[in-house]
Amino acid sequence: MTPIPILMYHQIDVAPIKGTPMRGLVVSPGSFWRHMAAMKALGYLGLSMSDLEPYLSGEKTGKVFGITFDDGYENNLMHALPVLRQMRFTSTCYVVGKLIGRTNVWDQAKGIEQKQLMTVAQMQEWVNQGQEIGSHTLTHCNLTEVDAQRLVCEIVDSKRLLDAAVRQAHGTRHFCYPYGAVNGECVRVAESAGYATATTTQRGRVQDADRRQMFLLPRVLVSRSTSWMQLLVKCITAYEDRRRTAMV
Repeated sequence: MTPIPILMYHQIDVAPIKGTPMRGLVVSPGSFWRHMAAMKALGYLGLSMSDLEPYLSGEKTGKVFGITFDDGYENNLMHALPVLRQMRFTSTCYVVGKLIGRTNVWDQAKGIEQKQLMTVAQMQEWVNQGQEIGSHTLTHCNLTEVDAQRLVCEIVDSKRLLDAAVRQAHGTRHFCYPYGAVNGECVRVAESAGYATATTTQRGRVQDADRRQMFLLPRVLVSRSTSWMQLLVKCITAYEDRRRTAMV
């Protein structure tokens, strides 16, 4: 299996002022366009997690990469969607179930700028335009720090909530661990909840071994400073793979 990169974005927007915490996770619309255009120019097809599934399982082969957005920001709809449609790419946006239409309140204590999250109507528009919604829990908590009952609620109930809120052909099939915090129990609950995959913040491209660990999929972080040439290095070479560390 040719290694498959799954890109991890957060916000696609104008960067906040210098010194703002987590400013690096805000990728400009222009940079995002250059990232997507560079991959397309090399013959790669950008796919949502559902569209990527047959490649991850080995049923299909080809020059593909995954596109994911964490948290469900409104600016993904505003700035990323037009580019995705232009390139004819699909993607998965992981949303926080109980914070739909609100802001990234989990970041407030850290002084991180509050930004609007997509509403139910905007999420449906995202899906209607060929994209996908996945789950990022109910409250964006650290799943390794909650008790067993809340762990189940965060993972299982977020799927139920999204299945009821957004019309998708196959329901909510994909999950993402907030902060990349995951242990064996998190994996067990995510798998038993009926998801098809779960992504982490572990660095690297999906290798042969990861096909047996579809609930511990690594991703390639894309930051504000990532140029299109650096993105190609991350996606096409073993650069990210060499920075991978042991998990669960």
